[in-house]
Amino acid sequence: MARPSPRRPTRHPHDDDRSARRIRFAVLALLALLIVGGGALIVANVGKDGAEAAASGDADLAPDFQVTFFDGGSFRLSDHLRDDGRPVLLNLWASWCPPCRAEMPDLSEAAERYPGVQFVGVAVSDDAGAAADFADAIGVAYPLGADRDGSVDRAYPAPGLPATYLIDGEGRMVREVFGMLTAAQVEALLAEVAGG
Repeated sequence: MARPSPRRPTRHPHDDDRSARRIRFAVLALLALLIVGGGALIVANVGKDGAEAAASGDADLAPDFQVTFFDGGSFRLSDHLRDDGRPVLLNLWASWCPPCRAEMPDLSEAAERYPGVQFVGVAVSDDAGAAADFADAIGVAYPLGADRDGSVDRAYPAPGLPATYLIDGEGRMVREVFGMLTAAQVEALLAEVAGG
């Protein structure tokens, strides 16, 4: 009696589609992990001195920065904290950024109402000439300058603009806000360091 030959699995016509879908799913899952991991790195790497600050126990200290204003003055955070001691509201903006432009009048009004807080506006990722022209046109009540060497942008990395950082009189980071602030949000933010 002849022995039956083993049956070979028959290939289903949709097997190739299933394999392709599995590969696509694996690639998408890997990309999702990379994106989530990259986002975690951005959050963990706020401030270029973060690792050094954490090692010294000062993880909540704001990174030092320096900027020259369009009117010729200058500002260094460490000097300001030593000599003046007022809290600082640091706003990163760009002349090409519509939300940055939209929030500036509210920030300017708040700067006039809260003289106990030092407002500083720094144009990042922008052409210094375009930023200076915009600063002249808008005429805000606080000093504006440009991050000409990229050091402020590196010290205060943000996922987008505008970005606002609130620093208390001891140099500690109180709050980071990414995105446009409304007038009510500016008030709530300043109440944290100015007592309303």
